[in-house]
Amino acid sequence: MEIDPFIFRLSIFILSIFIGYYVVWSVTPSLHTPLMSVTNAISSVIIVGAIIAALAGNNANVFDTANIYGFLAIFLAAINIFGGFLVTQRMLAMYKKKKKDKK
Repeated sequence: MEIDPFIFRLSIFILSIFIGYYVVWSVTPSLHTPLMSVTNAISSVIIVGAIIAALAGNNANVFDTANIYGFLAIFLAAINIFGGFLVTQRMLAMYKKKKKDKK
């Protein structure tokens, strides 16, 4: 009896969701900023692969499945990078000392 490849990949995906959830929520607050930096680096690698996927295929047909998924991956990874930088900037601002007003 052989396992359907879709079921096999779906089970790996579901397991990775649970593992990712527990890994992220067990990180101490002082490590969130480096974690976000690594996430931004991974997203930049995803954008490079997405550009390759978006530009792959026949030039005559722009709306291939790979092209559409490539452009969607570029869009989503760009949102992830932008949001990651905003969160990192906000986390770093929490560690800065506040200036006292002189009155």
